[in-house]
Amino acid sequence: MAPPRKSRRTDVSNLARSFTARRHELGLTQAEVALLAGVGRSTVQAIEGGKDAPQLDGVNAVADALGCDLTLVTRAGAIVEPGER
Repeated sequence: MAPPRKSRRTDVSNLARSFTARRHELGLTQAEVALLAGVGRSTVQAIEGGKDAPQLDGVNAVADALGCDLTLVTRAGAIVEPGER
């Protein structure tokens, strides 16, 4: 039997806290991150605020501006490598 699934809200909250922590680590404001990412400050606010459905391209742009990559990781901790199309 598969382990119980964490709530989607918890996943979003963890992601939001990770983005905020990285921004603080770099000493950047939300406006500065938005400028670096080429998105509006409202996109950064939505991501850090735990909005349930931020646009993936905006999330990816902000991650890139923070010097991070988005990676799919299994619950067992294995990184899922991108396959060929």
